[in-house]
Amino acid sequence: MRNNFLFTSESVSEGHPDKVSDQISDAIVDLMLSKDAEARVACETMTTTQLVVLSGEIRCKPMYDTAREEWAANGYWAPGAKEEIEKAARDVVRTIGYEQDGFHWERLRFENFLHGQSVQIAQGVDSNADSEKDEGAGDQGIMFGFACDETPDLMPATLDYSHKILQRLAKDRHSGAAPFLEPDAKSQVTLRFENGVPTACTAVVVSTQHKPGYDSGEREAELKNYVRGVIADILPHNLLSDETDYHINPTGSFEIGGPDGDAGLTGRKIIVDTYGGAAPHGGGAFSGKDPTKVDRSAAYISRYLAKNIVAAGLAKRCTIQLSYAIGVSHPLSLYVDTHGTCAEGVTDEALENAIRSIESLGGLTPRGIRTRLKLNRPIYLRTAAYGHFGRPAQDGFFPWEATDLIGELNAALGR
Repeated sequence: MRNNFLFTSESVSEGHPDKVSDQISDAIVDLMLSKDAEARVACETMTTTQLVVLSGEIRCKPMYDTAREEWAANGYWAPGAKEEIEKAARDVVRTIGYEQDGFHWERLRFENFLHGQSVQIAQGVDSNADSEKDEGAGDQGIMFGFACDETPDLMPATLDYSHKILQRLAKDRHSGAAPFLEPDAKSQVTLRFENGVPTACTAVVVSTQHKPGYDSGEREAELKNYVRGVIADILPHNLLSDETDYHINPTGSFEIGGPDGDAGLTGRKIIVDTYGGAAPHGGGAFSGKDPTKVDRSAAYISRYLAKNIVAAGLAKRCTIQLSYAIGVSHPLSLYVDTHGTCAEGVTDEALENAIRSIESLGGLTPRGIRTRLKLNRPIYLRTAAYGHFGRPAQDGFFPWEATDLIGELNAALGR
């Protein structure tokens, strides 16, 4: 690792068109899991001017069942199922706050092209008691987890601050404290690191959609002063100085935004969703996928493992990789890299062996992961904006952020 450098991460708000798509996709995952804990969902969403389109594959007998001949005329959908899906999508847009001429939760056109899951995928993934075959991974791939001690949330500081700036803007918009804001926004934070520690914020970029008239004169000054105040509230004061560059709505007017300004797609903000570029990414998106898909569940368990290693004081920085083959239960590989920050008497290899030995992790199989983290629940809509990691583990949400593995890790290491 370099000790002295500049590093930057970005975030996007709940009203960004790609995030609108992510949230709709995860609302469909939650809807299906609320009907059937073993539902299979792969839902992609496209948003543009006054249009939301869903596509993908599902298996959820209370909603869609090709074995029900009486449902055939309705495309094998249960009575009212399509209407429930449409309502879930519109509710997401309404909750975000889109009531604009170019994108309005009530007036937008909605199209649903979801259909049944491929039986050939299902046969490779489903468990089979007769053959003693455990549930296999829903796809091949590599997944990464990461944690570091830069913030109390054990997240990269640049991303943590970028998320929190936009969360504050959204909170103030919803409460009416900042009535001039509209839903679409982006942020970016650059920090200087010396000896691996953040010592200064050299630049902050915030572009936020706004109501008409806030691009010149006193109203523009009001908006920019408000944003600078939010930045000052979020970032530690010792990081900000007269040398910090502020770029607030640097292109000028930002009235046209969201899906009306730029089409959105599920899964296009995977770096925002994870570690802001501070760690590798396996390439698979999370939103719209049920937890049998290891793109999602294995990334969650990887974060859980990395966070517990750092929280236990076993390392100051930790990257974990898992890999899977479709239809195969156990991971093909487990890799731990603590970047030379291991505690005395601990090695990366010892951590790998410790993880493999912890029985409660279920061998890191898809079913073992879902059991440990209790993932077969409708808990995913909350993940689809402001990052899947670095959030409080509470009320059953974000269980991969818990630090309840510390004791088992220490025991497995003989500490």
